[in-house]
Amino acid sequence: SSTVVALMQEQSNRSIKTFTIGFSEEGYNEAVHAKAVAQHLGTDHTELYVTPQQALDAIPKLPMLYSEPFSDSSQIPTFLVSQLARQHVTVSLSGDAGDELFAGYNRYVQGHSRWNMVSRIPVAMRRVMAVSVQAISPNRWNNLLEPLQPILPSTLRMANVGEKLHKAAGVLGARTIDELYLGLVTHWEPENLVLGATEPLTYLRGKTLPLTGLDDVQRMMALDAITYLPDDILVKVDRAAMGVSLETRVPFLDHRVVEFAWQLPQHMKLRGGVGKWALRQVLYRHVPKDLIERPKMGFGVPIDSWLRGPLRGWAESLLNESRLQQDGYFNPAPIRQKWAEHLSGKRNWQYHLWDVLMFQAWLDRQALGVNIS
Repeated sequence: SSTVVALMQEQSNRSIKTFTIGFSEEGYNEAVHAKAVAQHLGTDHTELYVTPQQALDAIPKLPMLYSEPFSDSSQIPTFLVSQLARQHVTVSLSGDAGDELFAGYNRYVQGHSRWNMVSRIPVAMRRVMAVSVQAISPNRWNNLLEPLQPILPSTLRMANVGEKLHKAAGVLGARTIDELYLGLVTHWEPENLVLGATEPLTYLRGKTLPLTGLDDVQRMMALDAITYLPDDILVKVDRAAMGVSLETRVPFLDHRVVEFAWQLPQHMKLRGGVGKWALRQVLYRHVPKDLIERPKMGFGVPIDSWLRGPLRGWAESLLNESRLQQDGYFNPAPIRQKWAEHLSGKRNWQYHLWDVLMFQAWLDRQALGVNIS
């Protein structure tokens, strides 16, 4: 996003308008960094700090906006920032697809090196290691490792390190790089959650996709480009924005940019443990490094704490065991277990629970007889 803004402002003879969403909860707020970049570039910047009540007010709109049980909790800030932008403009640009094209996601940066390291360890031993990591709660890991963050190289610093360790532990049993990737992007195993489930073949599971000549990281990037990007990211942005009559454009998906990016040598995307290397070199011409060198956070929301607080009543009504049994779609046991562990603070199951909650909220909307197609 910063690169898109920098290039826009360079070509404009007046201050372009920029918008961002912020949160008061620690570990989720990138608004401070966005504001600093905006001030340096001289944009006309607007920010909105989201309260739990604003999120709660937006949730009933989600089934109508997406017309399906769409689960990506960043759909909330995406809708709110679209709503904010629409008060000032009718067309906007986003920085989406930069990560998929230039190796920006943490799973690209860390997946290959971790696989090279753990693949040498017998699977049985790795599973024991996973149990040991998961025996300590994510919050406890955060507290233990927080003092080390300032002395680590910037490439090794990360937000919410405890959750990332738990996620990494969950894929330690992978036998191939494809299994590791699938574990990183999967929340539930369908047969454990959905009654009578049979998952159709997809490019991630079972359907053959010829990706010859690509290394491990390039394979992950290609899979994301044909699955996660069009089926999640672009759907999320387009429907949220059009729900408030805001048109969105994605400069990185200009076919010339896509073709150019895939022709670049991989060392110009991922270098020295740092992703989006080529994009960073462009951005450094416009913005000092110290304004943009920080751990990648993503466009997340503090759903974890909100589910324990202001969203708890709403969530409990949708995750009620008798209701789950009556609806007949889900096996209540794993859902109720994760809900109890989440409420106790033992684990952060926000993404798993959000999947179920979005289905339940959509089901509620259909029960009301409202046309949401």
